[in-house]
Amino acid sequence: MPKNEFALAFNEVLEEKQLAKDIVVSAIESAMVSAYRRAVSASTAQHVEAKLDPDTGLVTVYAEKEVVEDNVVDDRTEVLLEVARKVNPEVQLGDMIVVETTPADFGRVAAQTARQVIQQRIREAERSNQMQYFERQVGEIVSGLVQASNAQSATIGLDMKAEGVMPNNQKIPGERLKLHDRIRAVVMEVKDGTRGPQIVLSRAHRNFLRRLLENEVPEIYHGIVEIRAIAREPGARAKVAVSATQAGIDPVGACVGIKGVRIQAIVKELHDEKIDIIQWDQDPIIYISKAISPARVNGVYLVDNEGARTATVVVGEDQLSLAIGRDGQNARLAAKLTGWRIDIKSLTEASSDSLKKLQSNAELAALIPAAVEVIPQVQEILAKKAENRPIMPEEYTLLGQFVDRVERRTIQIKEEAARVEEARTTAARADIPTAAFTMPLDQAGIKEHIFNILTEAGFETVGGLMFTLKTDPNKVLGLAGVGSKALQNIEESLAALTFPEPEPEPVKVEVPVTAEAVAVVAATEPVVVEEIPLEKKQLEGKKDAKKVVEEEEENAKDGVSLDELFKMKPEIFQTTTTDDDADKKKAAGKKGKKKGVELEFDEGLGAVVGRKKHKRGDDVVGEDWE
Repeated sequence: MPKNEFALAFNEVLEEKQLAKDIVVSAIESAMVSAYRRAVSASTAQHVEAKLDPDTGLVTVYAEKEVVEDNVVDDRTEVLLEVARKVNPEVQLGDMIVVETTPADFGRVAAQTARQVIQQRIREAERSNQMQYFERQVGEIVSGLVQASNAQSATIGLDMKAEGVMPNNQKIPGERLKLHDRIRAVVMEVKDGTRGPQIVLSRAHRNFLRRLLENEVPEIYHGIVEIRAIAREPGARAKVAVSATQAGIDPVGACVGIKGVRIQAIVKELHDEKIDIIQWDQDPIIYISKAISPARVNGVYLVDNEGARTATVVVGEDQLSLAIGRDGQNARLAAKLTGWRIDIKSLTEASSDSLKKLQSNAELAALIPAAVEVIPQVQEILAKKAENRPIMPEEYTLLGQFVDRVERRTIQIKEEAARVEEARTTAARADIPTAAFTMPLDQAGIKEHIFNILTEAGFETVGGLMFTLKTDPNKVLGLAGVGSKALQNIEESLAALTFPEPEPEPVKVEVPVTAEAVAVVAATEPVVVEEIPLEKKQLEGKKDAKKVVEEEEENAKDGVSLDELFKMKPEIFQTTTTDDDADKKKAAGKKGKKKGVELEFDEGLGAVVGRKKHKRGDDVVGEDWE
């Protein structure tokens, strides 16, 4: 094939398959090696490689052969010495060398035998390339043409000649996909299959709405507006909570666009799905009030009881159906969006419940006398409502104030009771030794049948059982098979237990490094002085040195540590030295010149305070002390 024709054909394959050049070249070379082995019946143990020139299309085959002198028995595995030395002049007889061994008319033979191999290798490379590409697209929007659709799924033709599958439950309800329609979907999952990558697409997932908002709203794409939460029922309605990361930005207005042009484009893509854009707020009361929109809210009252977060939302009579939505859709989406369990009540219903609370709870009534005073008026208004008589706006206002007072005070009482209970349990736990919570229950000495009952009830440690008996003994007494005698046995067994006292943690006292601090440390915290073998060995056999060491040990017994003294600043050891003392130290220094190390002894403190290094024969000078 002429040069230009091969180059054009080669480039056409690259463009059609969307593969890298080196991948196609490697596939062709591998196929040529297989074709050579078939053509000459070469052994699989023999090293064979092929090189393709992408410009001319010529293929050169190289094989590893043994160097022989003058008699070639098998041309496939042997080569003459003179031929081998043209490749490597230093080769010797018996060596193995890689030489060119392209058969005559190899191009035509290879084209016939390697066609399927080349196609297979290119197909494998194409699948691998598809897999890598779409694995990076997980969570992103892709576009494709509908190739087939049935009751179970739809097949979508994607880029790189890949096919995606959209299950029926991932379609937008009510949407009909026609052949050759171009649609967009989000990549949910990519799995490796026998016939290529299996790409699962979705148009019903909330991430599809998230990506559409990022594409249509530049502020979201650039991070100026942030999507906080999305709750969606595909094809029907969705709620999106957004917030601004910069001051002066209206997040809701940015998402809606001028005259709603941005949000309308998304609604059209989602088969006319209604979308509510609300502003996220850190205050859960404000956030829940906005999540119930478009209904107007009179009040939101939160109760967070052991993780079961419940919000009671009170709305007007005319807003009740709007707040609940068709089949409870609005309330359901608001609950998903906020993460709170939402209980929606009308104003008259909430007033009736608050009235019952106030009449049945004397403690609550005593705390809010203003609400008690308006009870007759509230009863009159509720009676008018029961008789379907009209209620004036100011009467609705009175009901709203009444409900607000009662509900807020009720929440305060519950919070206060929760704090008291928490304090009580904390105090009960503090009275129990820490070691009890790590001691297994079988070590308590309880009778076997009682122990089995407690184990089945979930008691595993002695501390857990003691804590339950202190906080709620009825929980133990209410177990099947546990009566007064069994409870007495449990209490006696627990009372007979002894627990090791916890080791006190060492108290670290930081004292300023002064002369007075040294005296305080010596008087309050005696420490053991570590021996200094090096100095003792150097001073061994010398009378003055022994005296120094003895005085050092004597002072250590009084509580002064060498380690502490060495850490102190040298300024605190300023002392006056007389001429006699200087002579004595000079004489002691001469005796200690064996290794050039001297000790400085302070008689005021009664301890060695420093060492001096000097050359042999030098005089002792005070500034040389280390």
